[in-house]
Amino acid sequence: MAWMTYISHWFEQDDCYEGLQRANMSQVRQVGLLAAGCQPWNKDVCVANGDRFAYCATLAIYVYQLDHRYNEFKLHAIMSEHKKTITAISWCPHNPDLFASGSTDNLVIIWNVAEQKVIAKLDNTKGTPASLSWCWNADDAVAFASQRGPLFIWTISGPDSGVTVHREAHSFLSDICIFRWHTQKKGKVVFGHIDGSLSIFQPGSKSQKHVLRPESLEGTDEEDPVTALEWDPLSTDYLLVANLHRGIRLVDSESLSCITTFNFPSAIASVQCLAWVPGAPGMFITGDSQVGVLRVWNVSRATPVDNFKLKKTGFHCLHVLNSPPRKKFSVQSPTKNHYTSSTSEAVPPPTLTQNQAFSVPPGHAVCCFLDGGVGLYDMGAKKWDFLRDLGHVETIFDCKFKPDDPNLLATASFDGTIKVWDINTLMAVYTSPGNEGVIYSLSWAPGDLNCIAGATSRNGAFIWDIKKGKIVQRFNEHGKNGIFCIAWSHKDSKRIATCSGDGYCIIRTVDGKVLHKYKHPAAVFGCDWSQNNRDMIATGCEDKNVRVYYVATSSDQPLKVFSGHTEKVFHVRWSPLREGVLCSGSDDGSVRIWDYTKDACINVLRGHTAPVRGLMWNTEIPYLLISGSWDYTIKVWDTREGACLDTVYDHGADVYGLTCHPRRPFTMASCSRDSTVRLWSLTPLITPLQINILADRSWEEIIGNTDCAVEQGMPPLLCGKVSRDIKQEIEKLSGNPRVKKLRWFSECLSPPGGSDNLWDLVAVIKGQDDSLLPQNYCKGIMHLKHLITFRTSEAQELTTVKMSKFGGGIGVPTKEERLKEAAEIHLRLGQIRRYCELMVELGEWDKALSVAPGVSVKYWKKLMQSFPSTGYRNLAVDLLLMTPDSELQLVKLCAFYPGCIEEINDLHEKCKLPTVEECMQLAETAHADGNIFETIKYYLLSQEPEKALPIGIDFIKGSISSSNWTLDTIYPVLDLLSYVRTEKLLLHTCTEARNELLILCGYVGALLAIRRQYQSIVPALYEYTSQLLKRRKVSVPIKIDHLSEELDAWRACTRSINRSSEEAPHTPPSDSQRMVYATLLKRLKEEPVRGIIGPDYVTGSNLPSHSDIHISCFTGLKIQGPVFFLEDGKSTISLNDALMWAKVNPFSPLGTGIRLNPF
Repeated sequence: MAWMTYISHWFEQDDCYEGLQRANMSQVRQVGLLAAGCQPWNKDVCVANGDRFAYCATLAIYVYQLDHRYNEFKLHAIMSEHKKTITAISWCPHNPDLFASGSTDNLVIIWNVAEQKVIAKLDNTKGTPASLSWCWNADDAVAFASQRGPLFIWTISGPDSGVTVHREAHSFLSDICIFRWHTQKKGKVVFGHIDGSLSIFQPGSKSQKHVLRPESLEGTDEEDPVTALEWDPLSTDYLLVANLHRGIRLVDSESLSCITTFNFPSAIASVQCLAWVPGAPGMFITGDSQVGVLRVWNVSRATPVDNFKLKKTGFHCLHVLNSPPRKKFSVQSPTKNHYTSSTSEAVPPPTLTQNQAFSVPPGHAVCCFLDGGVGLYDMGAKKWDFLRDLGHVETIFDCKFKPDDPNLLATASFDGTIKVWDINTLMAVYTSPGNEGVIYSLSWAPGDLNCIAGATSRNGAFIWDIKKGKIVQRFNEHGKNGIFCIAWSHKDSKRIATCSGDGYCIIRTVDGKVLHKYKHPAAVFGCDWSQNNRDMIATGCEDKNVRVYYVATSSDQPLKVFSGHTEKVFHVRWSPLREGVLCSGSDDGSVRIWDYTKDACINVLRGHTAPVRGLMWNTEIPYLLISGSWDYTIKVWDTREGACLDTVYDHGADVYGLTCHPRRPFTMASCSRDSTVRLWSLTPLITPLQINILADRSWEEIIGNTDCAVEQGMPPLLCGKVSRDIKQEIEKLSGNPRVKKLRWFSECLSPPGGSDNLWDLVAVIKGQDDSLLPQNYCKGIMHLKHLITFRTSEAQELTTVKMSKFGGGIGVPTKEERLKEAAEIHLRLGQIRRYCELMVELGEWDKALSVAPGVSVKYWKKLMQSFPSTGYRNLAVDLLLMTPDSELQLVKLCAFYPGCIEEINDLHEKCKLPTVEECMQLAETAHADGNIFETIKYYLLSQEPEKALPIGIDFIKGSISSSNWTLDTIYPVLDLLSYVRTEKLLLHTCTEARNELLILCGYVGALLAIRRQYQSIVPALYEYTSQLLKRRKVSVPIKIDHLSEELDAWRACTRSINRSSEEAPHTPPSDSQRMVYATLLKRLKEEPVRGIIGPDYVTGSNLPSHSDIHISCFTGLKIQGPVFFLEDGKSTISLNDALMWAKVNPFSPLGTGIRLNPF
C-alpha cells in the first residue's frame, strides 16, 4: 500500500507525540469553475481516446473523463504548463494515460493524465511545433513539424532517445497544414499543404511530394489549404481529404487517384474538420466552417445522409468518441476471411429501405466551434449531452459582478470580448460584439443601468448596452495608446475614469465631455473611485507611486502622493468600510496599505513572489483583503497585523482579477491567464460568526462598527451595509423572526447553488402556501408532495437540478510554518514559556496548556483564564440544548473540556449534568451494578477519565472474542471511550490501553466504513489496524491474517456486485471469500441512520486544481479537491477522506493517538 510506505515511520514507537502540529485545512474553498473555450487558432486542438477527450484553450488543456457512476462526462483535469499558445495535442495510441502537446515557445510536453503531471519535456524544438502527432509505429515517439518542415521524431526513452529528422519528410514547397500517421501501415504518413496538395511517405516506396491537388487548382498558384486529413480505419490506402474551398475527396494513396468527390448542398459550404464514425463502416461526419452544420456521410453516396444545424458559428474541430456515455452501438462482425473497407458497397438488409440503411448510429461527437464553444452531441438522439458555449479562449484580465444582481458576473478577455455569466448555471447569457483587440478592464454602470464600460488595447474605451447588444458610446481621448483600467463612478453614474500608457488619467462624462486630464510622469495602470467620497480617485503609476486626486476642484495636481513601492504600481483599491484607507499592488510583489488621513503607509503585506495584480477588499469584514499575483496564487490577508490567513494555489497561471458582490460578500470570483473564472467561498474565515448566528446570539456578537472590528484580537464582526440591512429588517418583524434571520444570513453568507432552493423546501415543510413559492421552484429539488404536480412529463423531470460538489486544496501558510518551527526550537532549548506564547498565537491552545505547568502552576492558571474555548463551548451547549435527545452529545462535550474543576462544574451545570465529584461516585456505583455504558459515561465526566479505558476495552475484547457479536453491541461503548481527553490518553501509564484503543477504533472504523459505503477509506483502515498490530505490544482478539482475509473478501465481493456490464471481466470471489463476506455482513447489520450512507463529497471535490504538491498518503496520487493536512504538517489526505475517516475513527491515520478534526 502506497500510504503505508509513506507513513510507516509513525508506527515504529508508542510515544511520538511531542512537537506534532495540528491538522489544518484551507480557509478558502473553490465552489465553481467557468472553464475556458477551445481555441480557434490551431488545427489539432481536440483529441479523444477511450472514455476521455481533451481540448486546448490558449494556455491550458482541458481533459474530460466519463464518470461511469453517472454515465456522463466530467471535467477531470486542467493541464497547464505551457507559457505560450498551445499549437497541437495528440493522444498516445498505445497508452490511454499519455498525451503530447506542443506550443509556440518551441516546447513539446508529454503528460500523464491519470497522475496529472508532466513526465517529459523537449525544449528548443528548432522551430514552432505547429503540427504534432504520436507515432503509431513506435510506443514512445512523438513526431512534430513546423510549417515549413522538416518532420522531427522525438524518441522519449530507451537507447535511441533523442530527436531525429525523418529521412524523406523535408524540403517541402508549400507550408504544412496538418499530417497524419497511418494507424495500421507502419511508418506511412501523409501531409496536407496550404496549396491544397498532399505529400505521402511510406517505407520501401517512392516518396510522393505535392500530389493529388484538386483538379481545378492544377497549373495555378492559387491556394486552397487542406483543413482535414483522416485515413480510412478499414483500409491501408484510402484517405479522406478536405480542402477549405473545394470540399471533400476520397483518394487512393497508392494509385494517386480520386475515388469520390462529395457534393455539398450549397456552393458556399466549406469543411473545417471531419472524422470517421467508429463501428459504422464507411460513415464519417464533417463540420462546416461558416455555420455550425454537422453533416453525416457514407462513402457510397456523394451527398450527405443527414444534416444537423447545431450553432450559428462554424466548426473548428471534431472527434467521434469510441466509448460514448450510452449503450454502445454494435454492428455484426463481417464473416471470417471477408475483407471490408469503408469503401465496400453498403448493401442494406432486406428488411430496410435505402434511407433506413444509412441511419445515424448512436455515436457521440465532441464538437469545438470557432467562437470557443465545446460540446458533446448525441447524433443518435439528436441532442446535446452538454454544451459549454461562449467560453473565453484567452487570458481573462478582469471580472466584476453586476451592482444590482449578485448572480451576473462580467469578464473581460484578451480574446476581445466581454461576456456576462449566470453563476448559478455557469452559462454565458450575453457576449459583446467582439473585435475590440485586447480588453484589459471593465466596469459596470451603477445600479440597474445594464451597461458595461470596457477598456481596450487599441480601440480606446467603449460602453456596451447588454440589453440592446451593441456598443452605444466610444471614447478615444487616449489615441492609440492602450487603456489599462476603466472605472465607472460608484456614486455618480455620469462620470467614467480611464488610465493609459500615455501617462494620463482622464475623467469624463458618459457622453464624452472631458472633465479632467491628470498627467503622470509615466504610464498609469490602475484607478479606483473612493466609495466613501464621491469626488476622490486614486491611481497607480509606473513611477512606483500612488496618487490621490480630488475631482471637485479644477486643480490637476494630486492631493497626496504615496511612495514606498520599489517597482511599478498596478491596481489600487479603496476600502469600502474604512474611510481614507486604500491598498496598492506592485510588481515588487508586495501589497501596501495606505491611510490618507494619516498620510502614511500603515502596513506592508509581503508573501507573493511575483507582481501583484488582483486586489479586493471584503465588503463586510473591514480588515480582510485578498490579492492575486503572477505567482499563480491568491492570498487572504488580515491587514491588522499583516498576517497571511490563507494561500490558494488552484489557478494555473497569473491571477488578474478578484471581485465579490456586496449582497454575497463571502463568495469571490477570480480570473486568470489560464482562461478560467473560479468561484470561491470565504465563509470558513468567519466560522465563529456563523455559530453566533445559529445560536441566536445577541447582535453585538454578530454586527459591529468598523473601529471596533479592526482592533487586534477581535473576533470577526460584520460591518457592511448588507448585514445592517438584515438587522434592520429583522427588527421590524413581529413574533419569532429566527427563521427569517437564518434565511437572510444564509443567502448572504452562502455561495450560489442551492441556498434559495433549500429555504423554499423549509417553507414547504413549515406549511407555507404553495402559491407563495417562487416561479423557479420547479427547476430545483422539490418536496415529494409537489413531484406529481410539477413533473408532468419526462422532460420536466430532466430540469431538476443536479447538485454538484466542488472545491480546491491549498497549502500551509508561510507565516504559520515559521512560527511552528520557532516554537519547536524554543521547546528544545527549554524555553517553555516562549513556546506556549507562540502556540497561543497559532491557536494551538491544547499544546500550550499541556506544557504550561512546566513554567509554573500560576502561569498555567493564568493561561487557563485566557483560554478562549469557554465561549465557543457555551455556544455549542446552547445549540445542543436546542436539539432534542442531546444528552449524550452534551456528555461528550463536557468530557473533552480541559478547564479547572470549578469551570468544568459550571459547564456541567449548564448542561444539566452532575458535578465532577458526583460523577465519580455514580461511575463507581454503575460499575458495581455491572452497567458498563453508565460506568464509562460517568468516569469520562470525573477527574479520572482514564479509569474508563480498561473497563471499556475489556468489555469490547470480550465481546469480539465471542462468535456472534455485532457492530451495534460494541460501537456505542467504543465511541464513548474515544472521548477520553488527549492529555489523559497520552499518559505513559495508559500506553497499552491507548494502543489497544487505537487498534479497536481502526478495526471497528473499517467495519463502519463498509456499512456506510465509504469505499475509498476501507483499505486504509484495515492497513492502519494491521500496522498497529505489527508494531505495538497489545493483547487483542484480532489477528493480522484475519484482517487480510476480511479485506480480500470485501474487495472481491463488492467488485463482483458493483461491476458494470462494460467493465473487463475479473476473477469472481471464491466460496471461502463469499463465506467470510457473509459473516461480515451479519456483524454489520443495517445502518440505523439511513441519511449517512454513501461517500462524502465536499464542495470543490470535482474541480481540478493546478497545485501539484498535495499527494494523498492513502493512495500516493495527487489529491483533487480540498486537502487536509495531518498533524505532522506534511502528510495529506483529501478532505473527503478525512471527513469519512473522522466519522468512523476519531484518531489520526498516522497512529499517533491525536484526534482528527476536519469538521
